[in-house]
Amino acid sequence: MAVWARDVVPISDARARLTELAEDVVGRGSEKLLTKNGASYVALIDARKLDYYHALEAEHAGLVLLQGALEGLEDLAAQRVLTEADLDRAVLAAQPPGSPAAR
Repeated sequence: MAVWARDVVPISDARARLTELAEDVVGRGSEKLLTKNGASYVALIDARKLDYYHALEAEHAGLVLLQGALEGLEDLAAQRVLTEADLDRAVLAAQPPGSPAAR
């Protein structure tokens, strides 16, 4: 997202201009970056674009899960597997000292 200087608004100014800013976001598609104490705080974006971002995030999560499943199937086909006892030992070894699972 390219942010122009005109699209960076202190949150104290945004309170008084919320309707104007919202109409600009929806009408022109220009997101607004609201700042607090000079630092980025929140963004004002079109609700349709937010829905799109959420859909992209869900699609990415699905692709990550699918990639993991494919890697698991490849490991299984190549017989890169652990017995249940080996897995238990590996999990216990990875626990921090003193944790309930490591006792």
